[in-house]
Amino acid sequence: MSMERTSEVDRKTKETAINIKLNLDGKGKHEISTGIPFFDHMLTLFAVHGFFDLSVSAKGDIEVDFHHTVEDVGLVLGDAFDRALGDRKGIKRYGSSVTPMDDALASAAIDLSKRPYLVFNIPNLKFTGSKFDFSLAKEFFRAFSNMGGMNLHINVSYGENEHHIIESIFKAVGRAMDQAVSFDERITEVRSTKGTL
Repeated sequence: MSMERTSEVDRKTKETAINIKLNLDGKGKHEISTGIPFFDHMLTLFAVHGFFDLSVSAKGDIEVDFHHTVEDVGLVLGDAFDRALGDRKGIKRYGSSVTPMDDALASAAIDLSKRPYLVFNIPNLKFTGSKFDFSLAKEFFRAFSNMGGMNLHINVSYGENEHHIIESIFKAVGRAMDQAVSFDERITEVRSTKGTL
């Protein structure tokens, strides 16, 4: 199990150019630049709380909209996790975390099942006009779960501040991913009664 679990993924389209380097067994070192400061902050929290070494360089048409950049970073990050996980033998596969951030409480539950599905439940709040809002967060996690081959459930029990809620989500997902990708010496193959994921 001493094999390095790292990956590097490049993706270029007419809308975005993205490079991501990932080490699953890192210390939370990060170098993140997407042109969207709040998004940089969220990805930093994800890396630090998940203990992933993460480098993200993204250039996108953010003068048009944040959507393309946020979604495409989600796609590339999911792809990077999928590649770094390889055959997924020996990993716990499941991870969960309940994480508070001031007024907000988010839970994330993950199954690295190779069957992508996102559940995203958040409080029904008034739209604040923030440029990085819930719909962008949801787009990111949908892309991330699809390309990462994971069943991801995000549930926010309560919260008043949009940014605190989004922050608690990114921290919770980072912590849950840390669990799910970690090894358990009792697991020698893939953790499935079917013998394959």
